[in-house]
Amino acid sequence: MKAIVQDTYGPPDVLALRDIDVPAVEDDAVVVRVRASSANPADWHFMRGEPYLMRLQAGLRKPKNAILGCDVAGVVEAIGDGVTRFAPGEEVFGCTFMRGFGAFAEQVRVAEDLLAVKPARLSFEEAAGVPIAGLTALQGVRDHGRVEAGQKVLIVGASGGVGSFAVQIAKSLGAEVTGVCRTRNADMVRSLGADQVVDYTREDFADGDRRYDLIFQLAGTKSPSECRRALAREGTLLLSSGESSGRWFGPLGRVVKATLLSPFVRQTLTSFTVKPKGEDLDALRELLDAGTIRPVIDRTYPLSEVPDAIRYVEQGHARGKVLITV
Repeated sequence: MKAIVQDTYGPPDVLALRDIDVPAVEDDAVVVRVRASSANPADWHFMRGEPYLMRLQAGLRKPKNAILGCDVAGVVEAIGDGVTRFAPGEEVFGCTFMRGFGAFAEQVRVAEDLLAVKPARLSFEEAAGVPIAGLTALQGVRDHGRVEAGQKVLIVGASGGVGSFAVQIAKSLGAEVTGVCRTRNADMVRSLGADQVVDYTREDFADGDRRYDLIFQLAGTKSPSECRRALAREGTLLLSSGESSGRWFGPLGRVVKATLLSPFVRQTLTSFTVKPKGEDLDALRELLDAGTIRPVIDRTYPLSEVPDAIRYVEQGHARGKVLITV
């Protein structure tokens, strides 16, 4: 089968389309014939091995996992002896994130508990744009942000893959949502249900008079202290990502600052990392099939052009998701 493979860390040029062996079946796993995947920030971070701290897990001198791609939508090709939830021929979507990526290929092996039945309303391409971004938004807004009806929520990076889902999920829970994005994305963020939009090229949300019960920071470079200025007295700052030029620690510096500051203030300053699981994929499927949320698609690339897709995502200006067709 064909796959996009890398032997060393570096820019997109280290990625090459090659013929490799089909993945073997394991007892608790499913082999999926990939119909589509998507490019995520995690792909370019692991491609470059940056921030360098991540190499302690990903491989010091070269990547342990040669094939990137952590979102998948496709058809079950084969199942292990211990698999009970799926059968060959079923249409599924899910994450390879916890099993070493691998979705930028014609077939991939995925743990059974990281898959769900594909939403009936979505094409394979649309479904491939959901898993990691949708799960991050769902777990951030629902579980860590604990958003309730009537609360005021600010999504920093509202036009990105995670942010576009976070806006919709927060609205579905009854929150008043404000999205932070650049000028060209304002109308799109409003179309997702945002009650207000802050254009960060023209104004600073931290300098305004509005206070928010939850600030979900998915982009930008603001420090926890700056974000606190826009938090309600007992509000929550939730960190999941954000830009950073630091090659050693990346955005981890903001997480450390938030952790150190949190015990000394009334507000909650915290961070989280998404934990893919089948029950949350099922929850997303229900929201998608009900039409409560929808993926936003920026552009689509064929498998052979994965380097270009990752190069585009790395620029940080994608609106919604960037898809890969296989």
